[in-house]
Amino acid sequence: MPRTNDDVEQILTEYADLLSILSGDAFKARAYEKAARAVGGYPADLAAMDLKQILGIPGVGKSIGTKIHAYLTTGSIPELEDMRSEIPDGVRAMTLVPGLGPKKAMLLFEELGVDSVDGLAAAVHDDRIAALKGFGPKTQENIARGLRQLSAAGGRVQIGVAMQVAEALLAELETLPQISRAAYAGSLRRMAETIGDVDLLVAGTDPTPVMARFTTLPLVTRVLAHGDTKSSVVTDRGLQVDLRVIPPQAWGAAMIYFTGSKAHNIRIRERAVRQGLKLNEYGLYGAASGSLLAAETETEVYERLGLPYIEPTLREDRGEIEAALAGDLPDLIRIDELRGDLHTHTDLTDGVASLNDMATSAASRGYAYYAVTDHAPDLAMQRMTDEKMLQQREEVAALQARFPKMRLLHGTELNIDADGRVDWDEEFLAGFDLTVASMHSYFTLPVQEQTARVIRAMEHPSVNVIGHLTGRKIGSRAPIELDLDAVFAAAARTGTALEINGHFARLDLKDEHVAWAKRHGVRFAIDTDAHSVAHLDLMRYGVGTAQRGWLTKGDVINAWPLGKLQRFLRKGRPA
Repeated sequence: MPRTNDDVEQILTEYADLLSILSGDAFKARAYEKAARAVGGYPADLAAMDLKQILGIPGVGKSIGTKIHAYLTTGSIPELEDMRSEIPDGVRAMTLVPGLGPKKAMLLFEELGVDSVDGLAAAVHDDRIAALKGFGPKTQENIARGLRQLSAAGGRVQIGVAMQVAEALLAELETLPQISRAAYAGSLRRMAETIGDVDLLVAGTDPTPVMARFTTLPLVTRVLAHGDTKSSVVTDRGLQVDLRVIPPQAWGAAMIYFTGSKAHNIRIRERAVRQGLKLNEYGLYGAASGSLLAAETETEVYERLGLPYIEPTLREDRGEIEAALAGDLPDLIRIDELRGDLHTHTDLTDGVASLNDMATSAASRGYAYYAVTDHAPDLAMQRMTDEKMLQQREEVAALQARFPKMRLLHGTELNIDADGRVDWDEEFLAGFDLTVASMHSYFTLPVQEQTARVIRAMEHPSVNVIGHLTGRKIGSRAPIELDLDAVFAAAARTGTALEINGHFARLDLKDEHVAWAKRHGVRFAIDTDAHSVAHLDLMRYGVGTAQRGWLTKGDVINAWPLGKLQRFLRKGRPA
């Protein structure tokens, strides 16, 4: 079930957003954002904590801790309620439009009276934003693009939100004796980046108690339909969940049918028809005889159609049928093949856990190596200095003795400036085991300038990985516009890996871009960009995206042995 921590994380995030709108105090707002991440990633449930225990959470100071305690004991935070009263709900909703920050949203309210997303769209349509001081035609076009992106997202949620709901519901249902197996299907099983609604399947012969339990679970806020074998509900996250009870002997056929995608299912049904067969959610039948030929497992259904088993992450009608027929399906990268994480943060910058805690958690995952890559000084808000970074390097070396089976790598996340330069000179950078370089600003430069800056960074002999290349945040920030063909060609030419950022709010590169870059011969790093111990679990989403991009173990540098990885990180330089 969702923890109290999740509610508190949302409240603190809202507090930070409202501070950004009202005060413009970026450092104070960032303190609340950091505390939100700390609470969300903290392993213990806040519900049972007193104020002293709350103040023991890294990143939570006295002021924030007192507010958390007030929320836990009274259900509200007076200061938050005061800020809410100063800002129309619609103004905060406007900040969800990619390309529109809190300050500009408040200015639009003050100058034009715009207090909703619909009002914002009307202002763009009437060409009223471009004339405002500090905006201009370019900003208006960016807002228009953000509105289109928001509209295209519809009611879909990020995969991490849907996964949490699905797994919480399944955990409850699996306790019922009437159920022999249970799983999620649909776009969630295909690891799509956003999910419209969740499909759950359970196998059983007595659906009545299953449906009764499902429709009364604590997460359920509204029952849309309550049937004999199918029910639909809305959860407290606003997400629709459909549950179907199916006969155990039809499990494989049902999983294929309800996993989709629609386009993939059409292709395999057409194949069945050409063979004189009929395929539906109950099984594969002879069209003339009506006899059941396969149903219990997905593998036997595919084999009866003359196909090998096709992984759910490939079922998008992107060539997987043709590859299956030709015997060319990739042996997809698996999470247990990853040997380490190459992009993580500690509380030295904007992480919320210590170096020791992050390394200990990484070691518990059986990693052969683990890199800490805190921010470099050009991202000024992180307040990094040469001295702090060198001190951390000494701490990493001292800590190594505690992890005889895992190599600790000292790295950094560099900031790519508007011209493609990165922090520190070559002599200082030579002391790192690896570097990740990312763009954290100048998101609206013309495409030619954006492309040139990232290629210049890749050409730097000490830049090993480009982090979250397009800078997108799903549902809240549009991707940077780049000439991706040129970028992918340069990555392959310079021996620079491109990151698949596993945080479900990023998933950057996205799956189509992964497949595109692979065709150029690019290598990849699947990383979590973890800012807490809990974030190390996000690797599953990066792997899902990599699979959707048809990647194998050989494509992913952190699936390689340490020696091979280190040779790659030298970028052709002598040892």
